[in-house]
Amino acid sequence: MKYHIKKTNELTEQEIEHILQLWDISAWNRMKIPEFHSLFKDSEFHFLIDAKEVILAVFRVNFDFTLNISGEEISFAEAVGLVAAQKKKGYGARLVEYFTENMKERNIETIGFCHTHLRPFYEKCKIEILYDKARAIKENVDSEWVNSDDDDILIFHISDERKKLLNGLSAQNNAYLIIKEQRNEL
Repeated sequence: MKYHIKKTNELTEQEIEHILQLWDISAWNRMKIPEFHSLFKDSEFHFLIDAKEVILAVFRVNFDFTLNISGEEISFAEAVGLVAAQKKKGYGARLVEYFTENMKERNIETIGFCHTHLRPFYEKCKIEILYDKARAIKENVDSEWVNSDDDDILIFHISDERKKLLNGLSAQNNAYLIIKEQRNEL
């Protein structure tokens, strides 16, 4: 097994099709290559591949992720879309290990999110979890601020100061996800 990283524009058509198949998101099933490039232009893909370069697991890093916390815009790399080609083989856990090490080596402040049922997996991977903090992040949906549907914030690599800010999130102290087009709306 090898750990490999590619920017969106470095992915082959076959890799893109395989990633979409692994993610299995119905809205993306018919996505064309140019759409993929456009949608994920600010991303990087981390892979665990076998000797034949078949993808065993994939993790995407979104570099266009900004939270407004107490009036301050803070950018993070967002780790999303972790999926293994086969369950219970250790591919996902191994990729998380390589990925976390890579983010620390490159000093990229990286967080992720998960639902309650995925906690045991990330706990087993020794990823620090800020339990029940993700719901305090508001997302703009149809011009209305709604709570994130994730439960927890995953800490892959961030400063103690930023961890403290995230740990301070609550129903009374929300963070707001800022998308490029919305930067001037808050």
